[in-house]
Amino acid sequence: MDLEIRAYDQEHIREAISIWNDIVEDGIAFPQMDLLTEESGDAFFSQQSFTGLAYDKDSKSIAGLYILHPNNIGRCGHISNTSYAVKKGMRGHHIGERLVVHSLGKAKELGFRIMQFNAVVRTNENALHLYEKLGFVRLGIVPQGFLMKDGTYEDIVPHYRVL
Repeated sequence: MDLEIRAYDQEHIREAISIWNDIVEDGIAFPQMDLLTEESGDAFFSQQSFTGLAYDKDSKSIAGLYILHPNNIGRCGHISNTSYAVKKGMRGHHIGERLVVHSLGKAKELGFRIMQFNAVVRTNENALHLYEKLGFVRLGIVPQGFLMKDGTYEDIVPHYRVL
């Protein structure tokens, strides 16, 4: 697989919202509950500080994406936040790692000083392992901080990394 991380463009809106909506529908990782349409998805991806698409040159398709934006405003505006999504069927090929590494560089390039994840679900073991491998620090546990799709609550594990 020959991946290139590139900036979001409208040409790939259908693929991007499909990947995003799959994770929202699963209800086990993203806090969002509403699915994106082409119109709301384009607005959503365009409003981020940066939306990166993992473009597979071999298949000429999007394998994953990330959104990067401030975690807060004003005196905390130097802290970034990101969300990552990898297409079903493409997971396990280190696409997520490529997205995280790219987002760290992009966040620094945009002037952010820290990257913080507010709500990594405790059962998302692959993400937890990857973030620790890449030098993120666990901040603790927020008990029952995430509402799962099945109506149960799961702990979340906030993380940060200085850029």
